[in-house]
Amino acid sequence: MAHEDVLNWLAARAPDLAVITPGASTATVAEAAAALEVEPGRIAKTLAMRVAGPGLAGDVLLLVTRGDARLDNQKARAALGGKPRLLDPDETLALTGHTVGGVCPFGLKTPLPVWLDVSLRGYATVFPAAGSRETSLEIAPERLAALVGLGWVDACKLV
Repeated sequence: MAHEDVLNWLAARAPDLAVITPGASTATVAEAAAALEVEPGRIAKTLAMRVAGPGLAGDVLLLVTRGDARLDNQKARAALGGKPRLLDPDETLALTGHTVGGVCPFGLKTPLPVWLDVSLRGYATVFPAAGSRETSLEIAPERLAALVGLGWVDACKLV
C-alpha cells in the first residue's frame, strides 16, 4: 500500500517524476547505490525521529540526508532544537506508512514535518526511496525541498 500511496502522491504533485524499479533491493544505502549504479552519497535516506528537549520537543519529524552522512548529535541538537532519537521500525511504519528500507517523504500516512540536510546540496540529483524496498526516484535536492521540505538544516556529518 505504501508504494501505491507514493504513486498517488507523485501523480497529484509531481507527475513528471518517474519511479525507478531497478530489479534489486534498494533497502540500504549500499544496496541502492549498487542497484542504481551511483555513489552512496547520492542516495537520499529518510530518517524518522522524535526530538526531545526544547524547540521541537516531542515532535516526530523526517530528516532527509545523503547516504554517506551520519547524524551528528551536536549539530542535530542545534539544528532541531533538541536531542533526536530514531524511531523503531514499528513506530516508523505506523506513522509514515512505509517500512524501514522504503521510508521516503512522499505519500505519508501521517503528515509529518520534513527537513532536508544541507549535505544533499552536494549533488545535482539524489535518489530517495519511493515507498518500497525496491523502488526509488531521481530528483534535484532543491526540487525535493520545494515539494516536501520545511527547510534546510545542518544536522549531519560526512563519514
